[in-house]
Amino acid sequence: MTAAVDLKNVVKRYGPVTALHGVSLAIADNEFFTLLGPSGCGKTTLLRLIAGFEDISEGEIRLFDKDIAGLEPNLRPVNTVFQHYALFPHMTVLDNVAFGLKMKGVDPVARRARAGQMLEMVHLSAFADRFPSQLSGGQQQRVALARALAPEPKVLLLDEPLSALDLKLRQAMRVELKQLQEQTGITFIFVTHDQEEALTMSDRIAVMSAGRVQQIGTARDIYEAPENRFVADFIGETNLLQVDVAAVREGRATVVLPGGKQIVCPASGTSSGRHNLSIRPERLTISDNADLMATVERVVYLGTDLQVIAHLDSGEPISLRLQNAARVSLPEPGQRIGLHLEEGGARLLAD
Repeated sequence: MTAAVDLKNVVKRYGPVTALHGVSLAIADNEFFTLLGPSGCGKTTLLRLIAGFEDISEGEIRLFDKDIAGLEPNLRPVNTVFQHYALFPHMTVLDNVAFGLKMKGVDPVARRARAGQMLEMVHLSAFADRFPSQLSGGQQQRVALARALAPEPKVLLLDEPLSALDLKLRQAMRVELKQLQEQTGITFIFVTHDQEEALTMSDRIAVMSAGRVQQIGTARDIYEAPENRFVADFIGETNLLQVDVAAVREGRATVVLPGGKQIVCPASGTSSGRHNLSIRPERLTISDNADLMATVERVVYLGTDLQVIAHLDSGEPISLRLQNAARVSLPEPGQRIGLHLEEGGARLLAD
């Protein structure tokens, strides 16, 4: 794997506060890589270090095997798209896109041609002579992308660029962003707190919390095989149950479920004792072949599926998802139901 960006033991301090604790990760060339985590976890700080807007306190940042820690932002072959697009209101769309090329000394004919190509790529050629105030939020976002891509950076940094858009537009732009990344072949490093954005667009995801990387993997890895409680709880929905672990061997654990039934499931390097078991709601079904017994509290209609909120006989809360179909028979509040756990549907977590 050719590393476009390679971070080794990166630490960032602001006085007595440490924002990043020894972060190490390698981002491949032509990869859509996402930094995902809650507000204050350090993901934007990490992006700013790569861009050169902040200096690292310790560690090393390399871009295509070149140490860039001492380079000024304008000398780094990276561009950034911010949450607020910062378009120049007095310039046309075409001039906004061409601005970076102008700063690099590209001649007028070449920069207008390149800006035109970028507008065609983001489907805004017909808007070249308009001003930012005459565009919708989604169109402004495309202009900001075109402007950032025009100078052909080796790496494009995106700091929550979709957060100001409405739901339908965010969903459409996710597809367009991934298509742009594949079309240009540029490494994208995307910052978001939105799990769905990360899962739908990314080649790989780094989940962050409190200035540390908790797990790196594909969307499927992160969702299906979380390594600890934070990742399991932050990515999607999950049921976290306290269980007794009888034994762990070769990545498999024998655990005792509430109610006494024993199962074998994948484990994230956990020892015997009492630990958290993660069960995704869609991995449970209502069945007479029960692994767990629960009492229904309420049923929530979500359109494409239905959420059943219940509590186990032990008192622990649990929820399951049922596909919305005409043949689905819904349980009633107060009804006692059996829950069947599908094969491989549970995972024992590290603490």
